[in-house]
Amino acid sequence: NACINCHTLIGEGAYFAPEVGNVFIRYGGDKDPKAAGEALKAWMKAQPSKVEGRRQMPQFNLSEKQLDDLVAFFAWVSKIKTNNWPPKVSG
Repeated sequence: NACINCHTLIGEGAYFAPEVGNVFIRYGGDKDPKAAGEALKAWMKAQPSKVEGRRQMPQFNLSEKQLDDLVAFFAWVSKIKTNNWPPKVSG
């Protein structure tokens, strides 16, 4: 009950993994935001990838609007100061 600055979007509190902060950058959003957005949407549509040994995301059958909203969210969180965490772009 004595938390100070612990309620954040990324990390403790309302938890999103810190890696969410660099997804857009990982897909090249800092260089070509439109191409990064299209690549992210294609990746989400291709799930599950069925690549053995890899974590799989389920297919949620998201609408184009929902995919666009997720890309906008990833672009927005890429601008949050994460104090260099995670330490590398790959997560």
